[in-house]
Amino acid sequence: MRTPLLALPLLSALTLLLAACGSQPPAPEQAASGVESRTPGAVSVESAPVTQVKPEPFDAGSIAALKDPRSPLSKRSIYFDYDSYVVKDEFQSLLTAHGKFLSANQKMKMLIQGNADERGSREYNLALGQKRAEAVKKALALLGAREDQMEAVSLGEEKPACTDSGEACWAKNRRGDMLYTGEF
Repeated sequence: MRTPLLALPLLSALTLLLAACGSQPPAPEQAASGVESRTPGAVSVESAPVTQVKPEPFDAGSIAALKDPRSPLSKRSIYFDYDSYVVKDEFQSLLTAHGKFLSANQKMKMLIQGNADERGSREYNLALGQKRAEAVKKALALLGAREDQMEAVSLGEEKPACTDSGEACWAKNRRGDMLYTGEF
């Protein structure tokens, strides 16, 4: 039987291929590498334990409380209605804190500055500012401060907190400011 010429090179190539495969030792199998499944947001982060620092409570009787923003003593203005020198109920707790502070700190002095808005004559605003300062002083005296610790003065319209014209600005100027020793 005669082999066609085309089949001969094919048969030779097949023989060589089989011989090559049979002469090499089998390759060792490699272990499949693990595949990690990740989804966005599934990242785990170890965090150090959080230590909460509790702020030291302020001592309402200490001088440091005057500058501590957590203390009511850091607030120093009492605001009044138009053409009035009656202390509003909303400022009673603030006045109580300052009254107790002055009572606990007998050497401290306070200057109370009464202010008015720009409406009204200069004389009228000076008189109204004085009445506002006196009203704050009287309230503090009723809450424990001594008379000789406080001085009430009027600045009238001379020290505005706001210089615009309009009710919102005028309301900021109708006030009594409380200043402690070293601040005036």
